[in-house]
Amino acid sequence: MAESKRTVVSKPAGKAKSADRPAAEIAEIFRRLHAIEPEPKGELEHTNAFTLLVAVVLSAQATDAGVNKATRGLFALADTPQKMLALGEDKVREAIKTIGLFRNKAKNVILLSQALIENFGGVVPADRDALVTLPGVGRKTANVVLNMAFGQATFAVDTHVFRVSNALPIATGKTPEAVEAGLEKLVPEPYRLHAHHWLILHGRYLCKARKPECWRCPLNDLCRFEPKTPSPNLPAKKRG
Repeated sequence: MAESKRTVVSKPAGKAKSADRPAAEIAEIFRRLHAIEPEPKGELEHTNAFTLLVAVVLSAQATDAGVNKATRGLFALADTPQKMLALGEDKVREAIKTIGLFRNKAKNVILLSQALIENFGGVVPADRDALVTLPGVGRKTANVVLNMAFGQATFAVDTHVFRVSNALPIATGKTPEAVEAGLEKLVPEPYRLHAHHWLILHGRYLCKARKPECWRCPLNDLCRFEPKTPSPNLPAKKRG
């Protein structure tokens, strides 16, 4: 779920209507997502705020499953900035060589470990402005860490959140920052902590970029995105 300093987003395949959505409908969207998964969890394995930060940095342009496979061994050796720095870039690179962009990521892991020790006493700061000063850490990565490690109601806008929020729509925008600002204003208080997790899961498993599974979507009647994808079980003439 992490990002480089420049975030690349995918656009919905069709067009979402741009009409404003009533607050009651937004609340209903999140009520349904909450009912399905009351306590959604991120899928990156970690043991503390530092290993979470490293995992999110490593997850840029990589799958969570691929990151988890690599970090199990890495975190067994180094679960603090001090241990990671002592391990060294060569050994970090070897541990994560199955992950895309592993050379640059290994360098960033060492540099951010050093920066945490030198600037923050070896402790991951619970502050966005401080987090984004770390090598390899952008706003989205900072938001994930603040949310998962420190329980802050932040909105980490990855490609899934960007697509789903624009398609339903909830908050619309041409950039992740615009969508984040919209979600900040529109998501009702009871759902703010887990909102981006629900949207990520919805985009990853149902509202997929290439072929959304609209026929089994619990938000189908609230979604203004067209055209809807028909069930593959329907006869061809009824798929319309």
